[in-house]
Amino acid sequence: MSVVGLTTWEFTPFALVVLVVVLAVAIWYVQAVWALSARGRRWSPRRTVSFMAGLVAIDLALQSPVATLTMRYFEAHVVQHLLLMVIGPPLLAMGAPMTLALQTSSRKTKTRLLAGLHSRPFRLLTHPLTVAVLYYGSMFAFFLTSLLAVAMEHMWLMDIINIGFFLGSTLFWWPIVGLDPIPHWRLGYGAKMVALLIGVPLESFLALSLLSDSTTAAPMYSLASTHSGAGLLWIGAELFTMIALIPVFLQWLKSEQRATARLDAQLDAELAASGRDTTLMVDPRR
Repeated sequence: MSVVGLTTWEFTPFALVVLVVVLAVAIWYVQAVWALSARGRRWSPRRTVSFMAGLVAIDLALQSPVATLTMRYFEAHVVQHLLLMVIGPPLLAMGAPMTLALQTSSRKTKTRLLAGLHSRPFRLLTHPLTVAVLYYGSMFAFFLTSLLAVAMEHMWLMDIINIGFFLGSTLFWWPIVGLDPIPHWRLGYGAKMVALLIGVPLESFLALSLLSDSTTAAPMYSLASTHSGAGLLWIGAELFTMIALIPVFLQWLKSEQRATARLDAQLDAELAASGRDTTLMVDPRR
């Protein structure tokens, strides 16, 4: 792997479009946070950092030397895959962009956003079965068939597939680690953790299939690179899945704490009301 390869960034039309979109979204997010702050409402800095890190991950996947090296090294292709599917989307989801948009948009835009979120097509698109097929099915179809080789020979197709990977992953991670309102198919915290753990054997099977294969993933990759990339896919996918359990668990813990606080406040109010009623009953002036 040459030093030139490690420093060469993509400046193809697609890569430049990605850069422009990433910058535009970043500017929108910062301006929306400022607008919210001007109204005296606080936006968590952690959400901002998470969202910006997600945007950086997407640009690294599609414009950095990672994208350049995918033409020669399967390991680079796996890194791109991880950035697009298990790193970027959950970071973006934890930035709560839809919540920010709903809190800072005009009434007309807000109405359109809510209409889209509650529409029947969006309901079907975010159905758990649809999302599972888009997320897991796309990985198996891409890595275990000739689709990878065909796509790498036609980069316009690879660009479309990468967009599909990103969108499918966004739909997968949004209801699991996201903080935005979910109008359909809401998952309990236990179900979110189960959904993540179900992916562990599936991702392991995919990696093992590549590791045990006696042929390369695509003609431009060596067998050693294919096996090395498969190991990276196995370790990376499982590692980031385990890491993703942490924010889900913390959100669950905070939810339980809020529920307990509400219950305590309700009981205190009921006890206070009961005490006032008792005082009135025994008051000799009555």
